Amino acid sequence: MGSMSIWHWLIVLVVVMLVFGTKKLGNMGSDIGKAVKGFKDGVRGEEEKPATPAAPPTIDVDAKEKNKQ
Repeated sequence: MGSMSIWHWLIVLVVVMLVFGTKKLGNMGSDIGKAVKGFKDGVRGEEEKPATPAAPPTIDVDAKEKNKQ
């Protein structure tokens, strides 16, 4: 009566799968993973992001002139 055995947890898992379905459980798992990753990124803050600036976008002049004609 004190602790739950493996059989209790298996029965609970089967009931949860029957109620929610496996697809919904998979979606909830991925959503939780994204939330945890977002939380970790938020805790790290801006100071630990890499300081390398992104390359400026280049414009292909030939392609731009072809579009005008």
